[in-house]
Amino acid sequence: MSAQGIGPGGDDTIVALATPAGRGALALVRLSGAGALDVLRALTGRVSFAPRMATHVTLRHPRDGAALDDALVTWFPAPRSFTGEDTAELSVHGGRAVVTAVLAACVAAGARPAEPGEFTRRALLAGKVDLLQAEAIADLIDAETQAAHRVALAQLDGGLSRRLTALRSACIELEALLAYDIDFPEEDDGPIAPTRIVAAVDTLVTSLDTLLATAPAAALAREGASVVLAGAPNAGKSALFNALSGEARALVTEVPGTTRDALEVTLDTPGVPLRLVDTAGLRETDDVVERLGIEVSARWLARAHVVLACGETPAAVLAVADAVRELLPAERRAVPVVGVVTKVDATSDATFDATWDTTSGVTSPASGVVAWVRTSAESGAGLAELLAVVQREVAARYGAITPEVPLLTRERHRVAVAMAREELRSFREAWAEGEGVPALVAAVHVRAAVEALDVVIGAVSVEDVLDRLFASFCVGK
Repeated sequence: MSAQGIGPGGDDTIVALATPAGRGALALVRLSGAGALDVLRALTGRVSFAPRMATHVTLRHPRDGAALDDALVTWFPAPRSFTGEDTAELSVHGGRAVVTAVLAACVAAGARPAEPGEFTRRALLAGKVDLLQAEAIADLIDAETQAAHRVALAQLDGGLSRRLTALRSACIELEALLAYDIDFPEEDDGPIAPTRIVAAVDTLVTSLDTLLATAPAAALAREGASVVLAGAPNAGKSALFNALSGEARALVTEVPGTTRDALEVTLDTPGVPLRLVDTAGLRETDDVVERLGIEVSARWLARAHVVLACGETPAAVLAVADAVRELLPAERRAVPVVGVVTKVDATSDATFDATWDTTSGVTSPASGVVAWVRTSAESGAGLAELLAVVQREVAARYGAITPEVPLLTRERHRVAVAMAREELRSFREAWAEGEGVPALVAAVHVRAAVEALDVVIGAVSVEDVLDRLFASFCVGK
């Protein structure tokens, strides 16, 4: 859908259900556009409505006057509305027949069905939200974890917009310095000290690098950190998986090799959501199906953010950690491995005397074990400590999620910011060449950096970006 003809003062009026379809106590129908008041008059027989106040009305079909519902209408006159246009919200009873009848009556009165994301698109074109905030609205609706919710709210508040706008302004200031230097070549070394320009570029590159470093944390907030449980058969993995997830998701038996496929559950924990994955026991086997399960385990391990090496003794844990390292591709062998001693309630303390320091634990860098936790799926001992250790390792390697720090939440953000950084680096290299590259030519890189940031914040018209964004929206949003 083209943005042409859509915005405050447009001739078309749109209508859509803004709440989930289906049976419910209430449903919200939204109207927006120049003819919104005319539609309301046709459905209610009222001439005017108090702004931003709920008004009790009887909705009737505009053609035959048949009663549709007993409803509340809230009127938002332009420009003080979400879309910047005349807008109305009709709170009706949530039955399918009621909603269908009200929507049909609105269309009969002159509105047309809205397209996905059209309300937010109008808000964007009216300057009520910027492109990053529009994306945040979609992320907030889709958020399924605490972390995703916090990140989306922070972006909706404008934190990322302000940060990128500030960086864009700094790039434009650098452009101004260069323009001044180019316009006054007769001055000795130019009127602007070269060191000042270099310092400005270095500060910008550092700031962009810092922002780019937030992309992994944002991805984890949205998708969760993959935490793979690995161990020999009957090592207590599945019991631990069930205990952490709070339900019996995995079969637990005395028969080795019970787990043949990977089971996954997401824990909505404070910090980063954790995607626990229970995998087949690691061992040599002639069973074709079990061997396929072990191959699945290897694929999950290759994508893990943290591995939980499970065993009944520290020695068994270290053997699992060694086996994990053998399965991992070379570029993934730095993944942190947490040693988890399972079934501690069934093992005497004497078992650990020679290998376990109860004050500080043991570590084995050669096996990649970065921390140790003793757990019991039966009593719950050590489970909270284990989750805290996993959160600590995830934050240390991929960045913590804090509301105060803006995050690059989408791949298009990361690509554009990376492009801006590379353009500034190219400028610095060209600038360092001195007389080899004219300042006017080197300055082209700064302009390209500004344009890359323009795309992120929506300072330029990017129809393809808008089309992709709003196609994923709910119709009533």
